[in-house]
Amino acid sequence: MNPEAQQDVSVSQGIRMMFYMMKPNETSFQTLEEVPDYVKQATPFFISLMLLELVVSWILKGKPPGRLDDALTSISAGILSRLPSLFSRSIELTTYIYIWENYRLIILPWDSPWTWYLTFLGVDFGYYWFHRMAHEVNIMWAGHQTHHSSEDYNLSTALRQSVFQIYTSWIFYSPLALFIPPSVYAVHLQFNLLYQFWIHTEIINNLGPLELILNTPSHHRVHHGRNRYCIDKNYAGILIIWDRIFGTFEAENEKVVYGLTHPINTFEPFMVQVTGKEVPFSSSVSHLLRIYAVVQFALMLAFYEETFADKAALSQVTLLLRVCFIILTLTSIGFLLDQRPKAAVLETFRCLVFLMLCRFGHLKPFTPSLSFVFEIFFSICIAFWGFRSMKQLASSPWK
Repeated sequence: MNPEAQQDVSVSQGIRMMFYMMKPNETSFQTLEEVPDYVKQATPFFISLMLLELVVSWILKGKPPGRLDDALTSISAGILSRLPSLFSRSIELTTYIYIWENYRLIILPWDSPWTWYLTFLGVDFGYYWFHRMAHEVNIMWAGHQTHHSSEDYNLSTALRQSVFQIYTSWIFYSPLALFIPPSVYAVHLQFNLLYQFWIHTEIINNLGPLELILNTPSHHRVHHGRNRYCIDKNYAGILIIWDRIFGTFEAENEKVVYGLTHPINTFEPFMVQVTGKEVPFSSSVSHLLRIYAVVQFALMLAFYEETFADKAALSQVTLLLRVCFIILTLTSIGFLLDQRPKAAVLETFRCLVFLMLCRFGHLKPFTPSLSFVFEIFFSICIAFWGFRSMKQLASSPWK
């Protein structure tokens, strides 16, 4: 999708976009290049809804909807899953375009509402079977388990996406390329994903008659459960009718316990992506360290958003270095939250890398006047973590 095709979205459009309530005439495009990056446009709505969930949870339950550590880990996984798109079009679109250009049987009109609604059903049907196979086929589960690794269930959990599952999901959408134009498919692929964000919450209970047709928070809570009655149930993306038709539906009854049957017990992003086994874990970090992690995560997130916004103007070297810094930051924060032995050393190195990238122009503060403030702040961080590193090295026995 072309960055130049981005459009500003109003609050009304943004909300309708998140709930798949956009109209065919406002989301139909003749070419793929015209299709907006709806997922990127949804970022402020992700943040707004997560903050709203936090407030409502405090009001209703007197506590946040989950742990801060877990939320940062979920958002980190979402960031990692999006980084490859900085360099190339996703394999889901690449393979679809190849089949469309070489093997299409008929061409349905891109501007017909009937094509729009047929694609809605086709993408959702394809998602059901991809999602079901991602649970039932071991090699596909190896990628998808990332999304189920959180033991909390809140809106941040929706962002805990795998880097690897797109390398198998495209298979289930490929038949649509025989007759659905890529521009129509690209719209619905995004909306299908965006709809599934809001169903990751515990603050919405039963939705009445809608529970019969739509995938809802109640249905999806069952899907994320590790209770015996929850295993391998409710694979739907949007329409729960697929589960009802194919015998995989289960209504929510007893309280759901979330997460994998063998918890991963880590906040380190690469371990979250690749492991389904138990690993050594400790989460007893101080409040000051949590605040520090949040500050560094927020700074990284700002650079991440800026990189996506400016990617067309950035050199490949700058783009690669920024991606490496983002990955390094996510890894270092994970090490700090896990209290790994080498966390101080890695954080010292990360802060040094930040100053070097700024000095050579590959990273820049959001406001040029803040350059000096950033240099002072990260110099203090280097001094603090460097001192901690030397203390650890001095106290380590020779082996």
